[in-house]
Amino acid sequence: MTQYKRIAIDTSKSVFTIHCIDAQDRPVFRTNLRRGQLLSFFRKLAATEIAIESCSGSHHWARELTALGHTPRLVPPQ
Repeated sequence: MTQYKRIAIDTSKSVFTIHCIDAQDRPVFRTNLRRGQLLSFFRKLAATEIAIESCSGSHHWARELTALGHTPRLVPPQ
């Protein structure tokens, strides 16, 4: 299982950009995932902090990620 310090998700209608950093705050992984691939990607990871821009859909994803053991943080859209 890969361990990341923090993961940021940039949400959109159909494609999500995932940006992961390591313990030294260096970017180590970045990818684009379709909506149907998102939860299967996070099922494979150890529990970590996930930053999501706050919007109407982010609350749904925060609940789904919490159920998988992750800690979502909703960030204001400013």
